[in-house]
Amino acid sequence: MQSMTEIAFQIILFAGNGKSSAMEAIQEAKEGDFEAADAKITEANEELSRAHRFQTDLLQQEARGDSKDINLILIHSQDHLMTSMTVRDLAIEIIEIYRNK
Repeated sequence: MQSMTEIAFQIILFAGNGKSSAMEAIQEAKEGDFEAADAKITEANEELSRAHRFQTDLLQQEARGDSKDINLILIHSQDHLMTSMTVRDLAIEIIEIYRNK
């Protein structure tokens, strides 16, 4: 079983990848390449899903009574994931604005 810190770093990694893909999607839309923008949003969704799976595993462990000590890196990873998901959601809206120009 992975340590809490290892899991936190996985969440940070995949959330960061997702946020980067979402930001790249905005740039593609800005340039008028909506096919590429949509592909980048798909990438963002895949990466964020990977991060979310790690988070879900932690929640399931907690629900089973297998609680772990919470550390600052885990808190940071949760913040990073939620921020990245928000960026992805806003990117989708921004792309639609560009698409409907």
